[in-house]
Amino acid sequence: MKIDSHHHLWDLSIRPQEWMVGDGMEPVSRNFSTDDLRSAIAGTGIEKTVLVHATTTYDETYELLEIAEKDSTVVAVVGWLQIDSPDAIAQCEKYLQAPGASYLKGIRDVAQDLPDSSYLAKPQSIATVRQLGKMGLTYDILTKTPELKAAIELVKACPDVQFVLDHISKPYIAKEELEPWKSLITELASYENVICKISGMVTEARWNAWEVDDFRPYVDHIISSFTPVRLMFGSDWPVALLAAPSYSEVVHLAEKLTVKFTESENELFWRETAISAYKITKL
Repeated sequence: MKIDSHHHLWDLSIRPQEWMVGDGMEPVSRNFSTDDLRSAIAGTGIEKTVLVHATTTYDETYELLEIAEKDSTVVAVVGWLQIDSPDAIAQCEKYLQAPGASYLKGIRDVAQDLPDSSYLAKPQSIATVRQLGKMGLTYDILTKTPELKAAIELVKACPDVQFVLDHISKPYIAKEELEPWKSLITELASYENVICKISGMVTEARWNAWEVDDFRPYVDHIISSFTPVRLMFGSDWPVALLAAPSYSEVVHLAEKLTVKFTESENELFWRETAISAYKITKL
């Protein structure tokens, strides 16, 4: 059994996705339900998934927990908190009293593209994440290259927290730009409490013209920095449909980029690391 450690669902009649602006959004400008998810993963070997918030609203996380409670495909939820807010932990405690609360395994805030690139290193952000760790929750890091320095400061300040880096921190693949992303990744990966998702890459490449080799310099560096022991697969579906024709295409890309993994490394990448990182108990 394989696990997808990162995907989204949404109903645009309940809540618009504010990031859906500009040209080329047609593939994702519709509702995506668990029925759509099951159809998408059919034949790929993926059987269970981790559902991640897509908006910065508290209401969405409650809805995701309810989905997880009702649908056996979803085995964990990564919800949203505004971590620089003094009431963030109080909001999280409300999540833990809600229906489906046992599926809340991680928390994420959106640091990428914020005007303040040091958001993750703010004293309140650090204090919140430390407390989340004490509550047994994983923290997902969503950054691009400009925010990686602050992510490193956050990790350094929270040695007892399990971190997961989303989307290999979205390097500028379309520009074929490696530095300073490469050096910052090396530093971040030096902290053993950080795991990385090989996910969300196709949308950072040329949407309609990427090739597998476009990703190799980035993924090879991720593999050498984190080692296969601290990597896991994520689809970033349905966002990935902006640059890939299907869910299976994203799976095939990951397979090609990790083709040198041993059998035991594949077990970790496709299943075991997600289970341990998110403390998944219901499979």
